Amino acid sequence: MERTRLSWDEYFMKIAFLTAERSTCLRRHVGALVVKDRRILATGYNGAGAGLKDCQEVGCIRDRLGIKSGEHQEICHAIHAEQNAIIQCAIYGGQIAGSTVYCTHSPCVICAKMIVNALVARVVCCHSYSEEAFLKLFEEAKIGYDVMQMPELTIIAKV
Repeated sequence: MERTRLSWDEYFMKIAFLTAERSTCLRRHVGALVVKDRRILATGYNGAGAGLKDCQEVGCIRDRLGIKSGEHQEICHAIHAEQNAIIQCAIYGGQIAGSTVYCTHSPCVICAKMIVNALVARVVCCHSYSEEAFLKLFEEAKIGYDVMQMPELTIIAKV
C-alpha cells in the first residue's frame, strides 16, 4: 500500500487537531497553530487562562447557566485556541504578520478581530460554527480563508 505525502495544509491541520487534545473545555476541543514560512511559531488550545481553574476542575459554567454555543462568551473562563496561539507569539516574539493560522474550527468574531489586527494573511479550518460574521472582516482585511476537509487523524509512520 503506497501512501501519498501530506500536503502542508494537511500536515499543519493534523498538528492543530493534536494540539486540541490539550483542551480542558468540556464542550469542544479546539486547536490552533500560527505558521510562517512553513515553521510553527506557536500553538494554542481552548482552556482556562494561566492560573485559573479550568472546566475539568470546576465544571462548565455555561452549561450550568444553560447558555448556548456562541453566546455570552464573556462568562466562560476559557481563552480560545486562536487567542492562545496569538498570545504565545506575543510572549515569545513570534513575528505573526503575514502568517497562516490553522484552526480546527472557524473563528468567532472576537478571534477574527485579533487575527485581523495581528496582520495574519490566511486562515485555514475544517469545522465551521454557525457564526459567520468573521467572513466580512476577513474579506475587508483581505485575509485568505480556506475550509479544508478534515485530515485523517491516524498517525501513519514506518518505524
